[in-house]
Amino acid sequence: MTFYEELKRRNVVKVAVLYIVASWLILQVADVLSSLLPVPEWTGALVFLFLALGFPLVMTFSWVYELTPEGLKREQDGRKINIVIIVMLVLAIATVVVDRLLPRQVPAVETAAVEESAAPGQADPSQLAAEKFAPPPDRSIAVLPFADMSPDKDQEYLSDGLSEELLNLLAKVPELRVASRTSAFSFKGKDVKIADVAAELNVAHVLEGSVRKAGNRVRITAQLIDAGTDVHLWSETWDRTLDDVFAIQDEIAANVVDELRVTLLGEAPTIEETDPEAYNLFLQARHLGRQGSGESMLRAVDLLKQVLAMDPDYVPA
Repeated sequence: MTFYEELKRRNVVKVAVLYIVASWLILQVADVLSSLLPVPEWTGALVFLFLALGFPLVMTFSWVYELTPEGLKREQDGRKINIVIIVMLVLAIATVVVDRLLPRQVPAVETAAVEESAAPGQADPSQLAAEKFAPPPDRSIAVLPFADMSPDKDQEYLSDGLSEELLNLLAKVPELRVASRTSAFSFKGKDVKIADVAAELNVAHVLEGSVRKAGNRVRITAQLIDAGTDVHLWSETWDRTLDDVFAIQDEIAANVVDELRVTLLGEAPTIEETDPEAYNLFLQARHLGRQGSGESMLRAVDLLKQVLAMDPDYVPA
């Protein structure tokens, strides 16, 4: 008789299967309870350690004894253990089903950590999901990516850059809740109603616009919309040179703050200014950097070097 056959005869293999299934079941229960009860984070690791240490002991015990209908006996063929294994497997499957169907409570500590990791003034994507069905705050806004209306459709870096700068500018206002860039830019290029966008991001207002550049001239249109009524609270169009881009962004942010009746504690936030050509190169570099390819990253680095050559003190670069 081979060693493996002897293991099977003494039900050691069956006990090993039973122990592994039971251990997995215990770990699942411990994981669920740890999310509901105020237990230390290392509780799961401690349970796993005890189970791991218990495995060789149980295997040794099963080599000497076996479970039979009459109780524990030495080196006897038992069949009761088959029923025990089946019951444990059923319980394990039931645990998986219940775990998938029932919503799990998020610990308060974990929620606080997510909130602290979010950028000040911006709503974290997971927070947006949690608050999706709650009424949006009155002083909340999403900045959608501005549309590129240039004839050649080659100014996406400028339209996206202006939108992102406006988002960052508004996010500096403590009393204003601003949807994150990731959430807002997920609607880029999609034909979605403003009400649907606002409902998805749980905001009361939406800022949208367009950019049209020809030579050194740029036309920027921006409009603030009340998502609940689909009414334009404010709309403006600027026909300026690129030298005025910073002033336009500051003016848009100031109008938004004024329309939402946000009381500022101090001066209104303003964008950091630099040479207009350096700023244009910076927007191109950031646009290329988001593409993620090796070639685009190298081009982005080259553009940033040009920006720093023009303005060594420009922090964003």
